[in-house]
Amino acid sequence: MHRRTLLATAAAAVCRPALAQSPSARVLRFVPQANPENLDPVWAPTIIARNHAFLVWDQLYANNRALEPRPQMVAGHEVLDDGRRWRFTLRDGLAFHDGTPARGVDCVASIQRAAQRRNLGQKLLERADELRATSDTTFEIRLKQPFRLTTTALADIFVMPERLASVSPFKLIPDYMGSGPFRFVADEFVSGSRAVYVRNDKYLARNEPPDGFAGGKVVHFDRVEWRVMPDSASAAAALQNNEVDWLETPLHDLLPMLRKSRGVRVFRNDELGSMAIAQFNHLHPPFNNRKLLAALLPAIDQSEFMQAAYGEDGYVIGVGVFTPNTAMATSVGLDVLTGPRDLARARALVAASGYAGERAVVMAPADQPATQAITQVLAETMKTLGINVDYVSMDFGTLVQRRAKRDAVEAGGWSAFCTYFDGISAATPATNSPLRGNGTGPNAWFGWADDPEMESARDAWFDAPDLPAQKAICDKMQLLAFQHVPFIPLGQRYQDFAARDDLQDIVKSFLYPVFWGVRRA
Repeated sequence: MHRRTLLATAAAAVCRPALAQSPSARVLRFVPQANPENLDPVWAPTIIARNHAFLVWDQLYANNRALEPRPQMVAGHEVLDDGRRWRFTLRDGLAFHDGTPARGVDCVASIQRAAQRRNLGQKLLERADELRATSDTTFEIRLKQPFRLTTTALADIFVMPERLASVSPFKLIPDYMGSGPFRFVADEFVSGSRAVYVRNDKYLARNEPPDGFAGGKVVHFDRVEWRVMPDSASAAAALQNNEVDWLETPLHDLLPMLRKSRGVRVFRNDELGSMAIAQFNHLHPPFNNRKLLAALLPAIDQSEFMQAAYGEDGYVIGVGVFTPNTAMATSVGLDVLTGPRDLARARALVAASGYAGERAVVMAPADQPATQAITQVLAETMKTLGINVDYVSMDFGTLVQRRAKRDAVEAGGWSAFCTYFDGISAATPATNSPLRGNGTGPNAWFGWADDPEMESARDAWFDAPDLPAQKAICDKMQLLAFQHVPFIPLGQRYQDFAARDDLQDIVKSFLYPVFWGVRRA
């Protein structure tokens, strides 16, 4: 009923008279997936913060479409002392938005801050003896033992000035002075309405074609305006009426209509998709009870979750804990989610788990329809099993803040939420945060599952001698995940973009929109 009501509302909205504007060819009008707040990509590991980061900051290395780390700010590197010392040299002419040079000390500070909040970065810091700037244009990483994923870890770092990179990674930075192809215009930022970026004239692009996040970041727009439109039908109507140029997450139900709209094109830029997951709080009742978590599995039907958000297409089911169709994906143990669903058995397991009727606070983002839809299915499934669900709707920014709280539900905490984890991050144990089992450590993923066995397997993956050995460890990790239930995979989606058809050369960059390369015909 919810989907049909939404479709009827959308159809009425998109039939309103056009209010076409004549925008400057040099302004790109973009509708982000949610309100842009908490935009520090270190403090807030969200897709919208990362989209902001790609505009504002550059990277030392960047992943191409083959997920290979390629030099970005770095001109090159040397590997010395049998792999235990890496020496990096920056490209000439790199500067921050205020014109000050980007130096080795800025790079070292940025690595040290961001790596504390990144799975692969944490592993790099564990194995590092020293990170130091050796001059304004060079820096070194000295390792206790060789680490073959060093440049892969650096491809997850955005370079900030030392004064910002010196802020604790558990606090928000005070401003967004960057090194990237756009400047954030703080004076024009209105939370819930608009964020504005202008072209950085001081940015020095590489003389290479763009390739994923790597290559030449050549900018063809003087100004990018993010216009917040939580109502999906209104956003679709604005695109049809040429009031905006690009929708990041058009509602799936509206795609057939948008495909038929004059001046609009719908296209898939996302080659790896993203995993939908149900995340649980392991610190407090009711989901500090592993037996209760395991009792949910026979009732979870991935097709129900995906159909609630996407209808009959645009998704994959039979999804485990790693991104499907990547090297570490495995079917081992997957029958717990793909076998016949059994509500009666799930109810019996809930009763046998010792569950005593404790309230389960399920958070849902009202301004993200697809996430809201799967959260509603989770809440209804729990209620069917006899769990006392308190469904709490809020905007995404509030959810991001609340999920960081480790308090019990009586003190404003939470019990569960649903989210999407991008396919790049979910592809390996190195970056799959929800699979971590490091408990209440400062770098643990929200939910704080304590699973030494899982962490031990993850550590072994880093030292595995070859791909077969890595895959065997991932088999074990998936089996552990279905025994201990740090989270539950709900399916994989592919997100289509919708844009005006005069936008061309949009760079293929997986789930993330990037704003270099694209131009108006």
